[in-house]
Amino acid sequence: MRLLFCNYEYPPLGGGGGVVNAALAAALAKRHEVTVLTSRGPGLEGDEIVDGVRVVRVPVLFRRSRAVASFASMLAYLGSGALAGRRLLAGRAYDVINTHFVLPTGPVGHALSRIGGVPNVLSVHGGDLFDPSKRSSAHRHAPLRALVRHLALAADAVVAQSQDTRDNLNRFYAPEIRPHVIPLGIAAPPRVSTSRAAHGVRSDDVVLIGIGRLVARKRFDRLIAAVAMLDPRVKLLIVGEGPKESELRDQAARMGVADRVRFCGAVDDVTKYELLSISDLYVSTSDHEGFGLVFLEAMASGLPIVCGDRGGQRDFLVDGVTGYLVPPDDISGFVERCTRLIARPEERLAMGNANRARASSFFIDRCAERYEELFEAVVREHRRRAGSLAEHVVEGTK
Repeated sequence: MRLLFCNYEYPPLGGGGGVVNAALAAALAKRHEVTVLTSRGPGLEGDEIVDGVRVVRVPVLFRRSRAVASFASMLAYLGSGALAGRRLLAGRAYDVINTHFVLPTGPVGHALSRIGGVPNVLSVHGGDLFDPSKRSSAHRHAPLRALVRHLALAADAVVAQSQDTRDNLNRFYAPEIRPHVIPLGIAAPPRVSTSRAAHGVRSDDVVLIGIGRLVARKRFDRLIAAVAMLDPRVKLLIVGEGPKESELRDQAARMGVADRVRFCGAVDDVTKYELLSISDLYVSTSDHEGFGLVFLEAMASGLPIVCGDRGGQRDFLVDGVTGYLVPPDDISGFVERCTRLIARPEERLAMGNANRARASSFFIDRCAERYEELFEAVVREHRRRAGSLAEHVVEGTK
């Protein structure tokens, strides 16, 4: 098949939604011709081959950071993405368009589907439907709810990454839609060989790690507050960048834990897995996750997880088995669970080993197979309908 992915962010831009799209595209490129239409960030090529995937990046206004997109840059992608997509369709016949994120990418994939007569599979990721930290979240505004509903109903198929994402789509937008639930996947982790000393960490430290963009929804402020309540041996590694970094650094200084909280910035995959390998516990106090790809990466690294009990991670994390699930705003409960695991290294080890085995069923190849099966079914149905329409037209001319 010839596949066209539309996603306003694609690595090295953005977060987990782009990361899994890149892994999915690379896995499918082993058997199919894959093109990605995305936005262009600072220092990136406009058209290149990455892991067997053609990546076409269109210019957008006001994109200053790789970590976070501005509202203006999202709007700009609608125009530049549609124009570039029309040029792609004019030069190539695609079998399927796979649009990631109903907002802001949805209108681009929808328009190209109509222009090219190509079936559109819409993948919703969670934050595009429900973000409790944002006043601008689509679920809070009637015009945006109407737009999301229209785009979802117009798609040839809708994919949710978790039961939580499916439920939010039905609850806020379109209760009659029955989306396909396809869990995300991660690439097999690279083999790493490192030491705590290589990363400036003491052998007797208890290392907590959290990964994500430093934005409001991730609530790293809660993690810093938790560290201040934990044993002084506890150190926190924060991996990622974003607009909240300065504010979070100030908070760590005010709470007297600046020497216990390290901001590692954005890192490559090998460094990320090195940092996971020297850690004792993966932690998250995010308000909400549509799926939580980083939890799988932590599991594949043999770490137990303490995180919020709201979001897509509930599909594969089990309280007391993979770690602990705590209400996102229950800091004292979060600290209590962390303290328990810090004091019980044997429990950490047992959970970590079980998590490593469990994560293997979420590698990207399985996710790609399920998408591939869906694409093939959508193409068959599209061709059947086209054939039926052609027969009807012929009959009408007799």
